[in-house]
Amino acid sequence: MKKTIVLALIVAFTLIAFVGCGKSAGKIAVAETPAAPAATTTTTTTQAAAPAKAAEAAPAKAVEELKYADGTVLRMATGYNSKKTGISFDADVAGQGIELAGVTYHAGDLKPTWVEVEKRLHVKFEDKYQGNSATNELKYWAERLGDVDMVSGNASALNEYGEAGSFVNIAEHLDQMPNFKAYLEANPIVRLSITGNTNTGAIYFSPYFDGVNDIERMPLMRADFVAKLLDGEGPFTADKCKDLMPASYEPYMPTSGKVTIDTVKADGSGVFKLTKDYDKAGNIVANMNEALAKGSLDGVTAVNMFREYIDKAYDGHYGTKRSNLFIGQDAAWDADELVALLRCAVANSYALNGTDTMMGYFSREDSNLQRQVDLTRFIGTLFGVRGMESRQEWLFFDSDGKLHDARQEVETYKTLERVISMAEEGLIAKSYLDSSNENSGTMLENDIGVMSYDYNQTQTILNVTKLDIEKGEKYMACMVPVAHWYDGTDPNGVYMRFTESWRSVKTDAWAITVEGAGKDPNKLNAALKLIDFAYSEEGQILMSYGPDEFIKTKADGSYETFIFNGKEMPVVADITKDLMWKLTKGNYTNFARQYLGSTLSFAKSQAFEFQCTHEIGMEGAGYISTAIGLGTIKHPALAIEKNMWYTSVPTTLPTTTVETKTINDYTELISQFGTAKKKFNIMVDQIQKGYTIDGVGSAEDMVNKVTKEWGGAQYLMLKQGQWKRVLKFFSTL
Repeated sequence: MKKTIVLALIVAFTLIAFVGCGKSAGKIAVAETPAAPAATTTTTTTQAAAPAKAAEAAPAKAVEELKYADGTVLRMATGYNSKKTGISFDADVAGQGIELAGVTYHAGDLKPTWVEVEKRLHVKFEDKYQGNSATNELKYWAERLGDVDMVSGNASALNEYGEAGSFVNIAEHLDQMPNFKAYLEANPIVRLSITGNTNTGAIYFSPYFDGVNDIERMPLMRADFVAKLLDGEGPFTADKCKDLMPASYEPYMPTSGKVTIDTVKADGSGVFKLTKDYDKAGNIVANMNEALAKGSLDGVTAVNMFREYIDKAYDGHYGTKRSNLFIGQDAAWDADELVALLRCAVANSYALNGTDTMMGYFSREDSNLQRQVDLTRFIGTLFGVRGMESRQEWLFFDSDGKLHDARQEVETYKTLERVISMAEEGLIAKSYLDSSNENSGTMLENDIGVMSYDYNQTQTILNVTKLDIEKGEKYMACMVPVAHWYDGTDPNGVYMRFTESWRSVKTDAWAITVEGAGKDPNKLNAALKLIDFAYSEEGQILMSYGPDEFIKTKADGSYETFIFNGKEMPVVADITKDLMWKLTKGNYTNFARQYLGSTLSFAKSQAFEFQCTHEIGMEGAGYISTAIGLGTIKHPALAIEKNMWYTSVPTTLPTTTVETKTINDYTELISQFGTAKKKFNIMVDQIQKGYTIDGVGSAEDMVNKVTKEWGGAQYLMLKQGQWKRVLKFFSTL
């Protein structure tokens, strides 16, 4: 390609030079890329389990290139969950014709990204996608896999079918796929996540990353509400306020002593140690609870009590900009301070929105379980509980590498009890608690929600569509909270910021059929080439940004670039942003999938999404990115750490047919902890109603139910065995 740049994609630790696609014989040098900084309490990633190699390596075998005839047709039953997000245009998207960058597309035409892939790889795509979810798409084709060459599916099902001989073992061709091979070698947890058989090392699908090695969800707050309550000289005043409700929530953080936290400086230039002095200020929740025990506590008094606490606890660090405790680069808030903030907001709704209604925490769609469970994810980050936002179900490692299941941990349900107490004080949206149809758009545009936990890009667009920026209304991402975590480095635990919301392999993927492409060398090589291309520098840009028409270029034809996470990345063209706002109201994900045809699978770079984020969204995300870069927000790693507590659980683990059947027989374990729309989740139910299962009245009872009656103990034993097998396999690589 004429437009090449030396850049490092955030999705890789190290990449190598690679041979250009199609008929090109050129090479592109790719800069070495370090991973995002590992947690400072861990040791650098190692592969200690690797066996000693023979003194003399065997002579290298000649590797046959992936050759196929020009115009080889690949029948693609692939897409992302609906007809709108396939590789070709649906009538609902294209209408009577849609013009993008000077080209008009009609229903049935390939989307721009896939037109370009055809050109670069010299193949032809025939769209067979039925528009189903990955699970249902595979079910549709299961009995006629000879009619398609590549198909979407859920990773566990693809492995199961692969073991039965339905899908090509890609691992047998890795030497012909230098880009994909290098990617897997650089990201061990990715390799382990897609290994379908630990005896053979089989890989039956190409992994999908909706961004990787980066934070996913984050806290979002109405910054203007926080500033109105906390900022300024002198006492807070309001013409009208309400009394706080009787105290139900009890302190989570200490009530005496001092806690020192590594915190980013306000200007982002470095790190300093910020102390929470409970001896001087007390614990704000304890202070409020004590006042409530003596009688009523009105909203104005509560705000001034909170202001005084911030001044004393942080020795005046925040000055009159106390809101920076939550929304600044040097934010250091914790669960108790959040409860105090929500108490103050709910009691001062008249001052904030002119009504008597304020609902504290809300979710995007309070009647949609897929969004309701975001609160259960958030409370893991808020209260220091692992497994609530795991890459595989509720699993996490302890520091010795033993798997645990959050559903079988007493602390999980004690944390849910804390959230129940918040709900009892009116700090959780009523619409969440009664599962009404109220959603984040209504909550924001009516100024009745303070915070949520969600995706930054899609939600901060609401600053334009639902808020009045001219009046100072502002909804932005804020820092990950400080919590008490037991990472194995100190028996008493450590106070730090940690997020489990870390991007890795998704569960949806694409596989190559044996009955289709596997029986035709041209089709097989073309399908393998597509996967390998997608993990090259050139391919990752195309699969993320779309074709060159949607990327800004210089006079010499090279890409304009900007620095993203410390690396050069292409700048999106102005027409891209214009079309995104015109067609999808600024929703980058919908625009990329529905119109460009990018980010449907393979590895998506967050650099495109970042540029399409509203400036308010960029502000908060920028603070978080700086904190991650400086090591003050810790996270799981996509590698095997010496302190395994910091290792991300593989998204899938290789499962035998017997194990799959056994786990599927644990019907209560599956049905009680759903996360999809219209499913049921006992954790959400507990937040809404308390303990509702007969014989269960405590966290210990709940764990006993899950472990002994719902098959939890057996499930965890099977998962532990799978992990041991895959780790043993890794030692042979």
